[in-house]
Amino acid sequence: MSKIKIQFTLFSAFYSPLILTMAGGFLKQEGLEFEWSVSPAGKPATESVSDGSADVVQSAPSQAFNAIARGETGYPLHFAQINEMDGFFLTARAPEPDFSWKKLEGAEVVMFGGGQPNAMLRYACHRAGIDYDRIVAITPGGADDIDQAFRAGQGQYVQQQGPYPQQLEQDGIGSVVAQVGPQIGPCAFSSLAASREWLETDTARAFTRAYAAARQFLNQAPAAEITALQQSYFPGVSAAALESCISSYQRLGCWTPHVEITRPAFEVILDIFEYTGGITARYPYEMVCASPPVQG
Repeated sequence: MSKIKIQFTLFSAFYSPLILTMAGGFLKQEGLEFEWSVSPAGKPATESVSDGSADVVQSAPSQAFNAIARGETGYPLHFAQINEMDGFFLTARAPEPDFSWKKLEGAEVVMFGGGQPNAMLRYACHRAGIDYDRIVAITPGGADDIDQAFRAGQGQYVQQQGPYPQQLEQDGIGSVVAQVGPQIGPCAFSSLAASREWLETDTARAFTRAYAAARQFLNQAPAAEITALQQSYFPGVSAAALESCISSYQRLGCWTPHVEITRPAFEVILDIFEYTGGITARYPYEMVCASPPVQG
């Protein structure tokens, strides 16, 4: 069997299309073994493609923007979507059936301080008609740091991907009041990236067939069945929290069945980063994205 090296930038149930490709036996069906890792703090997973320590990485098309701005060439191309919508939740200390985004103005929110998660939240606030600069931002670091800060009593709200919010609910610490995705709609949020050379290989084609099959299964199977397959990847997360998270993402519609990154979705991510000042030029689709390897 060929072995494929997979790396995540962030590891959460939001990236279930890639997790299930491993956990559901889809790679094995294509004759592929795998090993997986999470990129070290401060190192984009795309760098692991460049240095050869990973074949395929969970990333985002926006990750290419900095490389292009620096004038680099040979950076990894984004060849498949993972999520076609933002997957962050906003969680309060207690249920707020009357929640509106206006409540964030003047409130302390534990959140990501930069990168795409922050850009998306800024744009969502813009779409919701509120002033992001009136939010009292608490930015302790990465996903675990954010979770620990909220659990320790910091903030009135917290911005997290699943299953962190669902576990907060299970533990009686918080209550989900909103999702960022619906404020923005479909966009090229997260993706799979690889080198140009790897995308021409038989291994890439076999991987893409496995990945496409996993996406189809993810959209058809009950959340409980998916949870059972993925539970071992989430030590410390209850089955109830993981199932609630997966069910929420299925309802959100972020795991659209198609594999390719669409041009309309890419244009929206350009809109977002143009609004937040992350780019000064609208990069052509072909500079960032590639078609999925032939699946036949």
